[in-house]
Amino acid sequence: MRRVFIDGLLADEIKISGTDGHHIMHVLRAKIGQKLVVVDSSQTIAEAEIIAFANGEITLKCLKQMNANTEAPIEVVLAQCLPKADKMDFIAQKAVELGVSSIVPVISTNCVVKYDAAKQIARRTKWQKIADEAAKQCGRTIQPVVEPIVRLKEVLENLDSDIVAFICYEGRADVPIRDFLRHNTARRFFVLIGPEGGFTPEEVELCLKNGVRTVTMGPRILRSETASLVAVSLVMYENGDLGGRSL
Repeated sequence: MRRVFIDGLLADEIKISGTDGHHIMHVLRAKIGQKLVVVDSSQTIAEAEIIAFANGEITLKCLKQMNANTEAPIEVVLAQCLPKADKMDFIAQKAVELGVSSIVPVISTNCVVKYDAAKQIARRTKWQKIADEAAKQCGRTIQPVVEPIVRLKEVLENLDSDIVAFICYEGRADVPIRDFLRHNTARRFFVLIGPEGGFTPEEVELCLKNGVRTVTMGPRILRSETASLVAVSLVMYENGDLGGRSL
């Protein structure tokens, strides 16, 4: 069933309009009696039935609540230094499917792409739309947020004290990522991935000064878009998600 997120809480009757309403009516060509899955702002999930169309608005009747929370047992933030071309589109989509709670696009020294203020807003809007669609498609119970584009120094200076942060860096690694994850009982992780040109030595030192660990994912150098998704997958797996080991 098609999934739709609503602001506010579930009620006996639910109104859907705007982009979601247009998509359901004019792209999916939904009919009276068709059922949808509705997720409210408290992550409560329900099965609902379309009972009316009027003035660009869909009215749903709430049928029953569902016990179908699909969220990971941990919170994972993916901080991705901006890659070339449209690779961020792919990363945003797949990271949401894997279960990240938010995505932070980061500007670092070796980022090739340069966005002015207007372009940054447009790109973020595009990535958020991709993330929203991915959340609906894969059955998430939250809509992960794509944060505004930010510089690396600012990201590092604003890390929460209770989050475990690491970078995948081939030039200097404290420990293999598996060992690092298996010796951490944290419930919040911050995964920082560099651009195609990698991090500079100065940026690595800045990371270390701000409590970010370096780990290795093996002897091969992975592309930026590969590294981000492998790292997120390993964090999820090692913490009981994606069919991983029980904790």
